[in-house]
Amino acid sequence: MKKHIVCFGDSNTHGYCADPNDTADGGNRFNEDERWPCVLQKLLGEEYLCLEEGLSGRTTVFDDPIHGDLAGVDYISPCLISHEPVDLLVIMLGTNDSKERFCCTAAAVGVAMQRLIRKAQSTLCWTEKGPNVLVVAPPPIGEGFFDPAMGEGCRERTLGMAAAFQQAAELTGAHFMDAEACEFNPIDHMHLTRKGHSQLAHMLAELIPSLV
Repeated sequence: MKKHIVCFGDSNTHGYCADPNDTADGGNRFNEDERWPCVLQKLLGEEYLCLEEGLSGRTTVFDDPIHGDLAGVDYISPCLISHEPVDLLVIMLGTNDSKERFCCTAAAVGVAMQRLIRKAQSTLCWTEKGPNVLVVAPPPIGEGFFDPAMGEGCRERTLGMAAAFQQAAELTGAHFMDAEACEFNPIDHMHLTRKGHSQLAHMLAELIPSLV
């Protein structure tokens, strides 16, 4: 059986494209040759199966009073069980947790990430090697960002998330990777460009074989 890699994230895993000129299809979602889980699949090869689990607006644990049904902690167990046996879970979340309406500091989001990791680790889905989680800190929201629907202070909160997520990984025995070097677009300052998707996929392709 192939090694199952579950890619669990938000719109940056789903492949939202803020600039239609940046995707070959000209739409608002990167295609299968551009999204990082698909690029990762090609880089890792036939021994792996990369499973896309991206949902726009997804948070770690917070219930969104406007949109609803977006808390990762509520879906992580059925998600993992549906893909068992799981060799590695890659979590890339945090950007949506910075929304003003959640009233959270970066440190609080780090604690939320701990809860999500532990929920995943306790799910009966893993290979005989046991729970195996990689936390990826997304790039912080860029300068110039403002989205009235997300509110004030988002960029400032995301600036501290990498450190908070690294600590969460250390406390839970998970792996950690910082994706700060991956390119965000200059339109909304919080979504990966096609280049950013490729950068992330190549970083993961270099790391993952040593983790599974």
